[in-house]
Amino acid sequence: MSETVDSAEVKSPSYELSKFRLKRILTNNSVRKSISLLGTFPDLGTDDAIVVFEKNAYRESDVATASSEESPKKPSYFTSDLKVDTEFINNIYGSFQVVPTRDLCSVKSTVIYPATEKHIEKYSVSQKYLIRETPDLYQRITLPYLTSSQFSLEWVYNILEHKQEKERIVYEDKDPKTGFILLPDLKWDGRNVETLYLLAIVHKRDIKSLRDLNESHLDLLRNLRQSSKDAIFKLYGINPNQLRMYFHYQPSFYHLHVHINPVRNDAPGIWCEKSHMLDTVINNLELMPDYYQKATLPFVLYEGNKLLDLYEHELPIRALTVASGDKEHPDTDSLGAGPQEGFSDDEPEERQCKRIKLATPEPKESESAVQACA
Repeated sequence: MSETVDSAEVKSPSYELSKFRLKRILTNNSVRKSISLLGTFPDLGTDDAIVVFEKNAYRESDVATASSEESPKKPSYFTSDLKVDTEFINNIYGSFQVVPTRDLCSVKSTVIYPATEKHIEKYSVSQKYLIRETPDLYQRITLPYLTSSQFSLEWVYNILEHKQEKERIVYEDKDPKTGFILLPDLKWDGRNVETLYLLAIVHKRDIKSLRDLNESHLDLLRNLRQSSKDAIFKLYGINPNQLRMYFHYQPSFYHLHVHINPVRNDAPGIWCEKSHMLDTVINNLELMPDYYQKATLPFVLYEGNKLLDLYEHELPIRALTVASGDKEHPDTDSLGAGPQEGFSDDEPEERQCKRIKLATPEPKESESAVQACA
């Protein structure tokens, strides 16, 4: 940084996780083996808190076996400490409940305290709507909203100024114009390289999101791309051509940052209406210096988001009026008693199951798709 900053440590809120008291479950994701809880720490006050538990991904060492009678050097499932409860054995098939050594039973936990309504919305299940944001809509609706109601960026500045999480920084380029800090995202347990998830947070503080990027930022983006690849290969041995590097739009916080994870990792938020590949962003700016000031950018809003209400005043989003010729509503006689079924090999019960799934609120970024009906 060009300016001298106070590097004094910032005191974080202190709480005991065991004193958390549950108000309700926000999400329970059986696919990602995670659960998000809303509650409080009564000994600290009435502010809401969010606690997320997620089972850690398996590491190769967890299933290592010794070549002799000696136990593996690292904790493993296949040791004498493994407790096995047999459910049934039938011919070649067996089903068991197993409890490994305590070292393999840890669960990753993330705490957000105090949690705002935006945090609660992010971790809750609700309906999704696709917004097609033109440059005009961005200036008139999105920008004023995010300016007045975005998450606090104090935690970001604490990282950039080394007041917090300095021990988690895995790489830093200190150049005030093209530099950035690379550190683990909260979604990564910091242990399993297969699920590696890093954030690259730029030092410049005047870039909120994709919308602010222009030709003058190309040196920053190119440096971030190459330096991150080099650092990750050196630290974790991952081939640069196996890395996914992308922006979110809308982002969860409005200070420019890049998400980085292996392409083999189905990380949250990689779906096409959310992520924008860093390579593509650089190419767009090379072709058109002000591309992101002219482009229409689709993004997703969730039911309950105040920004969705603001867009609802401008656009028909939740309920659409279907026009047919000069008629405001379609002719019900011409439509028959109901929608016609397209060709499908599915049985009627399976088709009904899919209709139920389509009518069910989809999970948020922190979740996967709804499981198939039984």
